[in-house]
Amino acid sequence: MPARLVALAFDAHDPLRLARFWAGVLGWEVAGDPAAGIALLPSDDTGFRIRFLPTREKKAGQNRMHLDLTSTSLDDQQQTVARSLELGGRHIDVGQRPEEGHVVLADPEGNEFCVIEPGNIFLADCGFIGALACDGSQEVGYFWRDALGWPLVWDQDQETAIRSPHGGPKITWGGPPVNPKTGKNRLHLDLAPDLDQQAEVDRLVSLGATRLDIGQGEVDWVVMADPDGNEFCVLTPR
Repeated sequence: MPARLVALAFDAHDPLRLARFWAGVLGWEVAGDPAAGIALLPSDDTGFRIRFLPTREKKAGQNRMHLDLTSTSLDDQQQTVARSLELGGRHIDVGQRPEEGHVVLADPEGNEFCVIEPGNIFLADCGFIGALACDGSQEVGYFWRDALGWPLVWDQDQETAIRSPHGGPKITWGGPPVNPKTGKNRLHLDLAPDLDQQAEVDRLVSLGATRLDIGQGEVDWVVMADPDGNEFCVLTPR
């Protein structure tokens, strides 16, 4: 059985503040996390929690993954933008063109996210979190398809996307050119096997992942990297 995606993790200088920001934007509940962090529990079909973990490292460069939030109308889009700004977010310029309908924002620690315009066909049947949008190669899209056992819902011009059979957000990879890595990613995925952690690590290695030492010391999770070098963690069975 493939591992399950159990969380999207943010490295944060102030985990509680960042958790409160995202709880306010998403309407999710803040809760303690059993893995010594702060988590948000989904109130919809997202299927995974969002965790906030303490770090002292400064953000360097644009993140390789960000959330795309959907809108049901222009008024709804404007309300999401206004709510985000009131909670401590800000407008940023990542090279978007004036004619593009989405709004690019950053959370209080500079993590980019987009509020997508209404009528976006690609995200039409997704929830408020429409996608976890990633810089990445076609190869890495295939890796995550096999790692999670989620089917491809897009594979064209080296752009790929997968989605859980149970619904929820898509995970997308934009194909080349892939932004260079500027240190440890501030966002990463946490996976959990149903039964055997080591067997799952071995399976992921066979798919193209590598084990990493980022100074984690003696912990009960395994730090790995996908074929594009993006860190992720394999937790103990749960």
